[in-house]
Amino acid sequence: MAKEIFLLNISGQDKPGLTSGLTSVLAEYGAKVLDIGQANIHDTLSLGIMFEIESGKKSAAVLKDLLFKAYELGITAKFNPISLTDYEDWVNLQGKDRYIVTILGEKLAAEQISEVTKIVSDKGLNIDSIKRLTGRLSLIKTEEYPRASIQLSIRGRIDNKAEFTEKFMQISHDLDVDIAFQEDNIYRRNRRLVCFDMDSTLIQTEVIDELAELAGVGEQVKAITESAMQGEIDFNESFEKRMKLLKGLSEDVLQNVAVNLPITKGARRLIDTLKSYGFKTAILSGGFTYFGHYLQKELGIDYVYANQLEIKDGALTGNYIGDIVNGEKKAEYLLDIANREGINISQTIAVGDGANDLPMLNLAGLGIAFHAKPTVKDNAQSSISSIGLDGVLYLLGYHDRHIDLIE
Repeated sequence: MAKEIFLLNISGQDKPGLTSGLTSVLAEYGAKVLDIGQANIHDTLSLGIMFEIESGKKSAAVLKDLLFKAYELGITAKFNPISLTDYEDWVNLQGKDRYIVTILGEKLAAEQISEVTKIVSDKGLNIDSIKRLTGRLSLIKTEEYPRASIQLSIRGRIDNKAEFTEKFMQISHDLDVDIAFQEDNIYRRNRRLVCFDMDSTLIQTEVIDELAELAGVGEQVKAITESAMQGEIDFNESFEKRMKLLKGLSEDVLQNVAVNLPITKGARRLIDTLKSYGFKTAILSGGFTYFGHYLQKELGIDYVYANQLEIKDGALTGNYIGDIVNGEKKAEYLLDIANREGINISQTIAVGDGANDLPMLNLAGLGIAFHAKPTVKDNAQSSISSIGLDGVLYLLGYHDRHIDLIE
């Protein structure tokens, strides 16, 4: 028996019973549904159903009854016949590589979306779906923390991924928007470990600079810190130099600094959500365990690896205990935690802002430069500079409704 394939496109005001009413007509004639998809914007529905039906009387009758049902429901129905060749060509596309492009900003303008989608189009890639990940924004109320994110699912062959991401980085720079590009594979959908740098990432300060101010050597230490963050001098050397300058600082000062640490916007929202969905979390820091352990209790972090201060007679000696936690050590700890938890390295995420974070950012399945220095952004897989730390959740594909369930 000959078969025909049709694509039914429905548009109009959404209301209960639309999908049920239309599929019941198809069921009556024994139609086989080949694909179905729906989107809803401002109570306006767009529904597509591709179906196969016997040629002749059945196909004519089902089209007539679908049109009648659409009229009855107050919606518009259009039909497109699909040839078997076109259908098979479309089926064969499903083996092509898939990618996720996430766009983040306080607000998203048409120009930003246009430039991103133009690159996708220029490379001959198809956009399979576009999904808004953030809640709807009021045009009357002022948002205390405005943020917007959409996710594009794209498909096709990319010969030069570096060139592709370079173009996104240029748009990000020119139009003040964050764009993350990831392969849509099994690992992206099953991340299980997130590791954070501490200073200027999980907290909005460099603790060693604060301690230096209190010790009266602020300018000297700040200059060394900045040079190290830019990758201009070796981290180990810079660390030892800064430690020597802190000699004699009272231990009492540490507690006062700890309780006043400025936790980064979105950090609590991010970590509460990660914990609720079963993620493991870690602080991997070139800072100090004293403050890392304070944040561990405050935020519920699973692991802390940082430098241990040597304290004698209630004051810093200017020395440290154990190995220096530099960039290479951070990457080593990331791998160690993943192995201990039985997590594939591709299922890990690392977030940091400085040059000494690059080894772990590049080792992790997803490395995110957070409000980072230009050198770091240029060498990381993804970056977030426009919103808070909870922007990581949108790169994971979470919608605000998934997050709000936790809050």
